[in-house]
Amino acid sequence: MSELEQLAERLGVLLLERGEWLAAAESCTGGWLAQSVTAIAGSSTWFDRGFVTYSNEAKVDMLGVPASTLEKHGAVSEAVARAMAQGVLAHSRADWAVAITGIAGPGGGSPVKPVGTVCFAWAGKDGGCEAQTRHFSGDRRAVREQSVHHALAGLIERVQLATYTA
Repeated sequence: MSELEQLAERLGVLLLERGEWLAAAESCTGGWLAQSVTAIAGSSTWFDRGFVTYSNEAKVDMLGVPASTLEKHGAVSEAVARAMAQGVLAHSRADWAVAITGIAGPGGGSPVKPVGTVCFAWAGKDGGCEAQTRHFSGDRRAVREQSVHHALAGLIERVQLATYTA
């Protein structure tokens, strides 16, 4: 079992204990998080759905990301990641949502947003939504894999925190 699948399995145990559901919105990872989650037998009892919203139009159409947010901040921004995560909650039965949007490379970067820049958001039905930007190194595959790892680890951290404070 891969390290990503181990993280997904750990997340699934936490969600099952709480009777909660997860859904995801992915851009630069192209469904890799959803693949890691669905590699776990029984994940249909805690994973609702995944949205691969690679284009800006898909972010608007499928998740309701405001076009003005995309225009103002760009697709690779914490504002868009938050809107994606909130859109996941609005378009699923999930209790938890994660969103990933970034520049995996090898091209597409800029001095302000270099290759390896990835924005994340984690949202819960309780209304909380946190966003974070990370900068990963390596080739396209490495950036994408590190992004999935970070997103899953962030979910585990937040679900555990909610468990301890509930």
